[in-house]
Amino acid sequence: MALPKPFSPVKLICGVIFGDESLYERAKSLLVGVHGPVDLESLSFDFDFTDYYEKDMGPGLKRRFMSFAKLTGPEKLAAIKVETNGFEERLRGEAGKGLRAVNLDPGYLTASALVMATAKDFSHRIPLALGIYAHLEFLFTKTDVRFLDWTYPDLRQDGCKRFFLEVRRTYLAQLKDLPG
Repeated sequence: MALPKPFSPVKLICGVIFGDESLYERAKSLLVGVHGPVDLESLSFDFDFTDYYEKDMGPGLKRRFMSFAKLTGPEKLAAIKVETNGFEERLRGEAGKGLRAVNLDPGYLTASALVMATAKDFSHRIPLALGIYAHLEFLFTKTDVRFLDWTYPDLRQDGCKRFFLEVRRTYLAQLKDLPG
């Protein structure tokens, strides 16, 4: 009986929802301390597609994405989500207010898809471990992005699409440089 092949490495990404740029920078610092340098960052854009986070985080929220230079294993996603939940609590304490300071959404990119981690179950989400689910956000075609019925509205923006296509180009180049 042949053993299954190991997973191909994936490109770790993280989305950050925040109200204050200094909190974004602090969150980025914590992430870099564990996952190494960031190789690409999106511009900040208004997170105004829902008021879901306003009660916990206040109004005027922004969203930004980053990708990490070092590739990782997809099997680590659940542990990374638990880690980022801990970072959220740490930043809440550092901010000195009862409100949530940031929302961290880790995920990974493959040649064919963007997968995000979530603690919320739903019909299209796959259980991973530690109470964390995989959420298939969208698919890549040869030259574009194919949104799914459940793709979040903020990820449907042209700026997000361009960012993730650039992350994918970087990732594909990294895969070519891997040994053997």
